[in-house]
Amino acid sequence: MAKCAYCSTTIIFGGKSEGKLRFCNDQCRNKGVLLATSEQIPANVIQQKACEIHQGNCPKCGARGPIDVHVSYQVWSAVFLTSWKSRPHVCCRSCGIKSQLGDATFSLLLGWWGFPWGLIFTPIQVVRNMVGLARGVDPSKPSAQLEKIVRLTTASQLIQTN
Repeated sequence: MAKCAYCSTTIIFGGKSEGKLRFCNDQCRNKGVLLATSEQIPANVIQQKACEIHQGNCPKCGARGPIDVHVSYQVWSAVFLTSWKSRPHVCCRSCGIKSQLGDATFSLLLGWWGFPWGLIFTPIQVVRNMVGLARGVDPSKPSAQLEKIVRLTTASQLIQTN
């Protein structure tokens, strides 16, 4: 399955294309201009900023790191409407676990009520949260996801200043 070039969400149906890149929706495609700008930033600058964030304090609870990206997955449904999403959180492991447990509980309570997608995506999103809880991230170095977020944030700051 394809992944959105901007937010890394899995694209199951549809999506939008821009050249060789594929996006989950128009909003991500519009933000895709950041990708082009971000590729111009030297890798050592991104790695330095990612290491600073990784070794810093959690933006959610203020606890000492390591800080990284923890993704939680959520689904909710109502009769013939189902919505699912991936939510990246830049935070410590403890806050990441809270987000994953919260979204797993949310999905278990509100995900089943849509036909047919609620019945299909609820177990998928719950399992994805459980895998994230079990696996975690490598605490010794920043993940590729954190570096990507740093790269896009830096590119966004460059665009705003120009």
